Amino acid sequence: MNTNFEKVYINGEWQKGTGEGTIDVQNPFTQESILSISAASKEDVKNAYEVAKLAQKDWKNTLPQKKQEILYKAIDIVESERDVIVEWMIKETGSTFMKSMGEVDVSLNIMREAATYPFRMEGKVLPSITEGKENRVYRDPLGVVGVISPWNFPFHLAVRSIITALATGNAVVVKPSTKSPVTGGLIFASIFEEAGLPKGLLNVVVGKSSEIGDEVIVNPIPRLISFTGSTDVGQHIGELAGKHLKKTALELGGNNVFIVLEDADIEQAVESALFGKFYHQGQICMSINRFMIDEKIANDFTEAFLKRVKELEFGDPSAKTTHIGPLISRDQVDRILDLVEESTKEGATLLHGGQAEGNVLEPTILTDVKQSMSIVQNEIFGPVAAIMTFQSEDEVLSLANELPYGLSGAIHSRDLDRAMRIAREVETGMIHINDQPVNDEPHMPFGGEKKSGLGRFNGEWALEEFTTVKWVSIQRDKRDYSPFIQ
Repeated sequence: MNTNFEKVYINGEWQKGTGEGTIDVQNPFTQESILSISAASKEDVKNAYEVAKLAQKDWKNTLPQKKQEILYKAIDIVESERDVIVEWMIKETGSTFMKSMGEVDVSLNIMREAATYPFRMEGKVLPSITEGKENRVYRDPLGVVGVISPWNFPFHLAVRSIITALATGNAVVVKPSTKSPVTGGLIFASIFEEAGLPKGLLNVVVGKSSEIGDEVIVNPIPRLISFTGSTDVGQHIGELAGKHLKKTALELGGNNVFIVLEDADIEQAVESALFGKFYHQGQICMSINRFMIDEKIANDFTEAFLKRVKELEFGDPSAKTTHIGPLISRDQVDRILDLVEESTKEGATLLHGGQAEGNVLEPTILTDVKQSMSIVQNEIFGPVAAIMTFQSEDEVLSLANELPYGLSGAIHSRDLDRAMRIAREVETGMIHINDQPVNDEPHMPFGGEKKSGLGRFNGEWALEEFTTVKWVSIQRDKRDYSPFIQ
């Protein structure tokens, strides 16, 4: 498998981008330069889409077992090259060893699910209200899909769109984040090249969003734009795509709640909270943003939580015992420290942490937090736990649903019926009882409500997103058009 990632990948060829300058990638922990890539231009994007359109014409008619053979080869390559992938995740995104291994596992799960899609492109034969007519519904690929991948879970969040698109007969053009051009894009060019994917079906263009971002969206060839990232950027993509009547699959920001009722198992809730808040430094769209603890048990929960937080190891992401590695950049560290400072000025109490060394922000806990505070109103995307309290079900539901986001969430209670009733009332695309919000299963619908996105990934729902249907009717007997025609 090719591991020289200094070029873009178009039409099965590694070539220098024709844009201005280079994309320079830094290791978030050491802050050393690890890669310089020749930047793609708008012409490179146009060329990538053109070759994808041509290649897709044959691919859509390729037998399902032939598609599947290539997909299974790609899965085998990911399994055999796990160490290479993990190494790149650690040095490119600051992912800890634990998180990197987990990301490969969850990516393999979605790849195995997608490998079933070629045989699930099902149609239907339906009755007609017209005498002598037969109705058929065919499921077809959209054509070409544009994928814009993020830097936080780049391998998984890129492959779930790439392999789903390919498995359903589409061609793909990927624009990865400039913070993770390898693990969010170029590494897949190597994987699928090794797997024998025909040229032109997968193209990867690396360039600044300010220079090529809009071209990826407004180019007339792609029929779907799949994006994972911030709500602000997602709204911009949705606006451009809507103007050009394109489908979008958008997984956007979250402000996820972690509700602990008074009858919860506190030890279990604390362990869930540790994972849901601090996994990958909290840089996950599903991470806990708002801790909502019943005031009757708030002191007990906070005391137990603090004790366990103090046990977390933070620092070098390559160390196998590290729980919390660096944030992606110093800008992110400073942004979060500003939120912490603003919130303490607004009345929050800094119970633990609040210090950073380089890009590593130690796990931090704020108490006495109110809904109006900066740390709550913004998606934190970092290792800061903001603990609020509530007095009643009505209050916690009002707080949970007040903000314009609804991606994921969690509720802890020994009364499962009560927890289910509350879960159904929280305005979110996903919610988990006696667990934490960071969940993703390859056969379950993944996506948000309100400003947290549009559409659903995974399983049968991804099949719907990445395909279209066509109604073909057959009039087997002569039709009676009377009284219009006598």
